[in-house]
Amino acid sequence: MNLHHSAATAPEVRGPMPGTLEAAPARLGNVNFHEVTIRLGARAQPRLILDRISLDIPSGQFVCVLGPSGCGKSTLLNALAGFVTPSGGRLAVDGDTISTPGADRGVVFQDPTLFPWKTVLANVSLGPLLAGVASDEAERIGRKLLGRVGLSSRCESFPKQLSGGMQQRVGIARALANNPRVLLMDEPFGALDAQTRSMMQHVLLDVWAEVGVTVLFVTHDIDEAVTLGDRILIMSASPGRIIDDITVPIARPRADDVMFLAEFNHIKRRCFDHIRRESMSAFAQHEV
Repeated sequence: MNLHHSAATAPEVRGPMPGTLEAAPARLGNVNFHEVTIRLGARAQPRLILDRISLDIPSGQFVCVLGPSGCGKSTLLNALAGFVTPSGGRLAVDGDTISTPGADRGVVFQDPTLFPWKTVLANVSLGPLLAGVASDEAERIGRKLLGRVGLSSRCESFPKQLSGGMQQRVGIARALANNPRVLLMDEPFGALDAQTRSMMQHVLLDVWAEVGVTVLFVTHDIDEAVTLGDRILIMSASPGRIIDDITVPIARPRADDVMFLAEFNHIKRRCFDHIRRESMSAFAQHEV
């Protein structure tokens, strides 16, 4: 089953220069996958990873991606980041075809991959500096973003002096420093304990509400997807296809006890049924 979801096409508008730290204009950050297919591996016998993905994500939407292990969730995200080249189809942001990484797409991985020899402030300010922003302005941007993620007091600390949750907050601030149109997140809270994970979800939602960036968030955690997303994409076992597209109608801001709502548990059960069935399918494919 291959789903295509249409969104109104806005006229092309160019946003602020990297480093201006403004909320993205409403018409920027529109993502389009059209029949995107990805094959990886040996040239003689490449393996089909993603099969004809067609998808529209409007500006400012928070989209979570769920699916069994090995279904291609991270490949989907890496293709949008420009790290993986599609074998077929077209992938675009605001009408511009994606072929390489770019500052218009910020990326946050499970490992924050900070430069250990640089201070927290220097890590966050580096992107604007590389984009040509003056050093004092880059520092201002870094300090403002660190304030947004609750780390104003740790600007001069080094990554090794921070907890895992703090390091991931620095990673989010760094990804936002060039004012991207799209924020790509690959299981960023997967290595954190439950309490820290919950806190980080609140931090992320607060920053997202303020900045208005489009988010594509890969996760294995169904509760996390329902808590965070405006929309949840369910992927099939390999090769990855979109088999369901679920709207999360729960109003924002979402309360701490959102998981006790009937709507939450209805969506959670729908996701669980898909994941269980696709995980069984994936297991059967590899059974000897």
